[in-house]
Amino acid sequence: MMPREQSDEKPINVVHVMGLDTTTTDSLDHVHDHDDDQVVVLDHHHNHQYNFKNLLWHGGSAYDAWFSCASNQVAQVLLTLPYSFSQLGMVSGVFLQVFYGILGSWTAYLISCLYIEYRTRKEKHNNVCFKNHVIQWFEVLDGLLGPYWKAAGLAFNCTFLLFGSVIQLIACASNIYYINDHLDKRTWTYIFGACCATTVFIPSFHNYRLWSFLGLAMTTYTAWYMTIAALVHGQVKGVTHSGPTTLVLYFTGATNILYTFGGHAVTVEIMHAMWKPQKFKYIYLFATLYVFTLTIPSASAVYWAFGDELLDHANAFALLPSSAFKSSAVILMLIHQFITFGFACTPLYFVWEKVIGMHETKSVFLRAVARLPVVIPIWFLAIIFPFFGPINSAVGALLVSFTVYIIPALAHMLTYRKASARKNAAEKPPVFLASWAGMYAVNIFVVVWVLVVGFGFGGWASMNNFMKQVDKFGLFAKCYQCKPSSTHHH
Repeated sequence: MMPREQSDEKPINVVHVMGLDTTTTDSLDHVHDHDDDQVVVLDHHHNHQYNFKNLLWHGGSAYDAWFSCASNQVAQVLLTLPYSFSQLGMVSGVFLQVFYGILGSWTAYLISCLYIEYRTRKEKHNNVCFKNHVIQWFEVLDGLLGPYWKAAGLAFNCTFLLFGSVIQLIACASNIYYINDHLDKRTWTYIFGACCATTVFIPSFHNYRLWSFLGLAMTTYTAWYMTIAALVHGQVKGVTHSGPTTLVLYFTGATNILYTFGGHAVTVEIMHAMWKPQKFKYIYLFATLYVFTLTIPSASAVYWAFGDELLDHANAFALLPSSAFKSSAVILMLIHQFITFGFACTPLYFVWEKVIGMHETKSVFLRAVARLPVVIPIWFLAIIFPFFGPINSAVGALLVSFTVYIIPALAHMLTYRKASARKNAAEKPPVFLASWAGMYAVNIFVVVWVLVVGFGFGGWASMNNFMKQVDKFGLFAKCYQCKPSSTHHH
């Protein structure tokens, strides 16, 4: 469904208290006049309730975007990073986190530039209004580069987000098992699939203000719990740190880190939820810098304490001793994984709504019902492939490598291949590069590196490791990596 054209007259946005618009973002031209242009219609009886609801429910500031990016970037993957360190070794583990963090921030910056370019062209030259229409990455590619790029963007993005949602569901079952093993992991997957289906009621990324804040607070607690618990526990008797030992394990671990910092498949939707999308440019970098303070200390401490034992325990909770702090961390991570499931699924909901013609429907309930079919395949795939840890690397190599590294870099180079496009670019090269040649050099490096190391070696290694899990545990595994004595009722 295409956004509608607008009249020449400058629009006045009216926000109705009892209605929920998909978006109230002004056009980029008028965005600086946001407070002057918007007329707020308030029901006096609901004034206080409205302000409170607005505070918790309707976010669009730069801070909201930062919380959304940081919260979405690291959830369940935090628990698998010690496993990756055991495959990589300490030095490579820390180096690759910093390297892929910077690489991910760069491609998120490219995506934000292309979004601004697309929106500026549409609003200025085509007179298009995006009221009640959420712009998505495949639409940006379509508008700038044509239908083939749209097809590629849609295929990779949707498949990645589908498996991203599957991974959150698998993680829920894996985590809860470590505080309640009376049910096997497959049964927990059934239960959490039903719980996560409630995300259909959250209309858009505007409405994740409270959830993003809570999600990041919960992950921060869990990261520091892991760090402190590992240090207090100390090293296990006879601990060894032999990683890296094989190329398969090394590149599997490296690809999980590529996956960790490739969480920006929802960048466009988060930007579109902002009142001033131009401010997004460096937000992802600032979010990544904060995420480093969570991922590097926790992964390093747990690897230091348990060493090679982690090779057979993809979830760090499996080795940390039981305590009230651990139970709290598990519960908080479960809530955050529910939130992250919503983050990954919301763009899929938008795509599905556009396919069936429900995207501009104002009724939250009708849209929720229309979205339900999206959850079914996710639920099913989580039951088929319950391989928490190895599935992250497989998704990283085969999907994340293209979705958030290669395609954005190629798209940016092709969009600005002509001198006229570079001259009229809505976003010029950043100060630290100062030239288009510098941007092209960085983009070419990103494409070659991720294609060879991420997709090539990473794909070979992670699929090799993934198939070993299938051979060992089988599809539809009832209780992946459970102790034999714990798979039945106590």
